[in-house]
Amino acid sequence: MTDTPSTSAGFIALIGEPNAGKSTLLNQMVGAKVSIVTHKVQTTRARIRGVAIEGDAQLVFVDTPGLFRPRRRLDRAMVKAAWGGAADADVVVLLIEAHRGLTEGAKAIIEGLAEHTEGRKVALAINKIDRVQAERLLALTREMNEAYPFAETFMISAEKGHGVQQLREWLAGEMPKGPWMYPEDQIADLPLRMIAAEMTREKLTLRLHQELPYQLTVETENWENRPDGSARLDQIIYVMRDGHKGIILGKKGETIKAISTAARAEMEEFLGHRVHLFLQIKVRPNWLEESTRYSEMGLNFKDGEA
Repeated sequence: MTDTPSTSAGFIALIGEPNAGKSTLLNQMVGAKVSIVTHKVQTTRARIRGVAIEGDAQLVFVDTPGLFRPRRRLDRAMVKAAWGGAADADVVVLLIEAHRGLTEGAKAIIEGLAEHTEGRKVALAINKIDRVQAERLLALTREMNEAYPFAETFMISAEKGHGVQQLREWLAGEMPKGPWMYPEDQIADLPLRMIAAEMTREKLTLRLHQELPYQLTVETENWENRPDGSARLDQIIYVMRDGHKGIILGKKGETIKAISTAARAEMEEFLGHRVHLFLQIKVRPNWLEESTRYSEMGLNFKDGEA
C-alpha cells in the first residue's frame, strides 16, 4: 500500500485577448519577471512557463499568446500555441478586462472553450477591477457566468496584486496530487537564452512605440560565461527592411544604445551578475516565413499554415 503524496503539481493556462494582463498576472504569481510586459498587444509569442509555490502545491503557469483573429503565419502559430496551452493544462484561467467587458473577442474565446478545454475546470479572472464601479463588476460577473459555467470567478488587479493571492490559493487546491515537476528555486523553464532575448525585445517594443514592434524578433546567438563570473551575450535583432535598421539605431546610435543599456540592466538584475551585451541588427525580409525563427520563439512553424 503506497502513501498518498502530500505534494501536488499541475499546469495552469492563462488565456484571454491580447493585452488582458496575462503576462502581468504571471509575473505577480511567480514573484519575478519571466514574461514580457508592455502596453502593446500580442507581445507574448512563446508559451512561457512560470513556476510558483503555494503551500505544498507547485503551480506551473503557461502564459499563452493572446487569442485574436489571425492574419499572418506568425499570428496563426501564436493562436494555435495558445489553444494548445489550454488543452494541455490541468486548469484554465480566462482573463478579461473589467472596463472592456464581454467583447466580441471574449465571446469568441468562450465559444472555443468547450472545444479546447473539455473536462477541465475553467476559472474566470476579471482583471483591472480598479477601473470600474462595483455595480458594473457585479453585472459583468452575472453576464460572464451566464455565457459559460465557470468553476469560480475572481476579481483581481494583476498590476497591483489585488485578489491574486485568493486566486493562487484556489489554484493550489485544484492541482493533482503528485511530486513537484521543477526544483523549488526554479521560476521558469524557458532557456536563459530565450529569456534574455525576450528582455531585449521588450525594450525594443517599449522604445519604438508604433513604428515596428511586430516586424522584428531577437535571438541570443552566443552566451559565454566568463571566468570573472560575468557573461557575454551576443544578440541579433532581425528586421524586415533596411529602413528599420535606421529606426533602431536612432540618431548617432542613441536609440540602440538606450535599448542595450536597459536590457543589460534587467538581465543583470535577473541573473545576479554582470552582463556584457552586444547587439547586432540584421535585415531578413522573410524572417516571418523561416522555420528557425519560430523554433527560437518556442512556436511550431507548421501551426502557422493557413
